[in-house]
Amino acid sequence: QVQVVESGGGLVQAGGSLRLSCTASGLTFEDHAMGWFRQVPGKEREGVSCINYQGDRIHYTDSVKGRFTISRDNAKNTLYLQMNSLKPEDTAMYYCAAKATLGCYSSWLTDEFPYWGRGTQVTVSS
Repeated sequence: QVQVVESGGGLVQAGGSLRLSCTASGLTFEDHAMGWFRQVPGKEREGVSCINYQGDRIHYTDSVKGRFTISRDNAKNTLYLQMNSLKPEDTAMYYCAAKATLGCYSSWLTDEFPYWGRGTQVTVSS
């Protein structure tokens, strides 16, 4: 059984920081690209960032470039998202997911990520 579990969400003031963590088990972690997504009620799930299996190829959606940093520790089967300079518009449920490929490529389609966590809520107050 594959389990993906996010943690680290919470309430933070605008301009503050949070670090999200995602631990995956039941799969060969280093064989999968990993991604962070977020979703606001009433809107489609949005791809935030993706990191390839080795951690040397990284992608971000434009709205978080320069503020968020994705990283992974394959020895710990853990994915991270460091979020700095947070804005109220970053408020969302954040999801961690494992892709069925080694690389991220250019697609953010959610159905290309077969393994998902249940999410961790990030709320940024103004």
